[in-house]
Amino acid sequence: MIAVGALGTLAGLALAASWMGAQAEVSLLALGACALSIGSLTAAAGVYLKARLLQGDPGTAGETKSAQRRGRGGCDICGDTPVVNCKVHGVHLCADCLGDHYDFRSCAYVPSTRRQGGKTTAKGMAAKARG
Repeated sequence: MIAVGALGTLAGLALAASWMGAQAEVSLLALGACALSIGSLTAAAGVYLKARLLQGDPGTAGETKSAQRRGRGGCDICGDTPVVNCKVHGVHLCADCLGDHYDFRSCAYVPSTRRQGGKTTAKGMAAKARG
């Protein structure tokens, strides 16, 4: 689709250039402008479609990986009980996953306040009953 658009753009430029000759016709200029604009639009659509194909699943295009994992409640990588929270990357990590993620140059860790997902405490049930 990109190549077809490039050929249309080239044809439009050739028609627009032929208008500048000794026997100039105004209709060639209009035809060249149409071919140029349609060719440019086709090439841009080809670039857009190629980018969408390379991007992956269109349903989760706007979400980041950490936003997709946030619903679990545990470690963002494996789902186990989290120990620390990386403030730079915004991920909760368990002890096993911390070794793979650790980077002393950029990461800043704080203790995780997230509890294991799926467990409901008595206080949580009471708060839900009152609310």
